[in-house]
Amino acid sequence: MKKIFLLLIAICAFGACDPTHEKISNDGHITIDELKAKSSVTVDKAPSGQNGNVITCSTSAPVNAKWTLGGKELVGNYAWKKMKLGDHVVTLTALCADGTELTTDFNISCQEITDPLQKYYIYGEDPAVQAPFKPGAWDAAAMRFSDNEGKFTDINGKQGFLPYLSDDVYWGFKTLIFDISDATPDCAGRIMNGWWSARYDDNKDVQFTNGLWELPLTEAIAKDCARGNGGAGKDLDIMVTSGSCQINAIYYEE
Repeated sequence: MKKIFLLLIAICAFGACDPTHEKISNDGHITIDELKAKSSVTVDKAPSGQNGNVITCSTSAPVNAKWTLGGKELVGNYAWKKMKLGDHVVTLTALCADGTELTTDFNISCQEITDPLQKYYIYGEDPAVQAPFKPGAWDAAAMRFSDNEGKFTDINGKQGFLPYLSDDVYWGFKTLIFDISDATPDCAGRIMNGWWSARYDDNKDVQFTNGLWELPLTEAIAKDCARGNGGAGKDLDIMVTSGSCQINAIYYEE
């Protein structure tokens, strides 16, 4: 009798842990209209009444949710992000329990800074300490993010290295911002890693122009270049392939 009782407990425990026995709302599927009705994207308000620059996203839909905004992918039923001024498209991707994938877009306009973005410098916060430099064409060492592999010579004739990017930067999928000047009309470059084993520019050189150039870090970059949490430690590397330019600073904003 004792053996039968223990067997019944084991069967019940197995059934409780088996996800195929779990009750999924909406029979494992919802419609796009239901997704929209259960989701919202809002912008904070400035005292002037204009839209601020903080976007809040939420959904109560019984799905796995991924928000894409400002070049970032944020997974969860809730997401919050400070944005630059301008018009933005927020995309909600929902994976239903039956495997159906739904997407819907929300158009948002940010008109006034209510929560300023903060700069986090990788290089060049203090030009007296980290002076601008001009990477030479086909010099793969000059813009390799490594403390000890590859080097550049700054405008004062001093040699230096770009630092390793932390795992928080790679796996946080930050957007690196390069402050560029003195770019020639033919200045272009390659986004790759320090081992020359992969490119992250669709095998097409990108154009560098004066001003701010943004490079969103992706999962592919993090997997190859991060030094922890599953990264292969190959170091992000930006190589000028034609023309020339000056790198004044590199940072990201949050």
